[in-house]
Amino acid sequence: MDLVFVIDGSKSLGPANFDLAKQFVNSIVYSLDVSGTGTHMGLLQYSSKVRTEFILGQYTSGRDINRAVSRMQYMGRGSMTGAALRHMFEYSFSAKEGARPDMPRVSIVFTDGGSQDDVSKWATKAKDAGTVSYIVFAELDLIAEPFK
Repeated sequence: MDLVFVIDGSKSLGPANFDLAKQFVNSIVYSLDVSGTGTHMGLLQYSSKVRTEFILGQYTSGRDINRAVSRMQYMGRGSMTGAALRHMFEYSFSAKEGARPDMPRVSIVFTDGGSQDDVSKWATKAKDAGTVSYIVFAELDLIAEPFK
């Protein structure tokens, strides 16, 4: 599959929850066959802006992805979840950014649930295009507890 993580780096999420989101992503990496022919992973971080941390297929080993996730710096500004979903829809799953044809497209979105912009338009577009999205809310400390 092609899997893109969309990570909330907003001020309201907080640095502790941001670190838990990073831990959660890193714990998932080793349960997947991350390789040139297996799962490709990409990652976006968003706050007031959207930043591509790495694109699909940029890294072909779990170790390299874990290093990239560990190096991510918390943005700590506003929360523009809609802009992040738009970026994911328009760019992250494009051939230019490594998306493969006829491959399942999955996104995992980490958010504190508050957004300063509309998320419904881009969430609907992604769904209609066949992207399966999972949303993880800011109660990350409860979710991440087994991974500590």
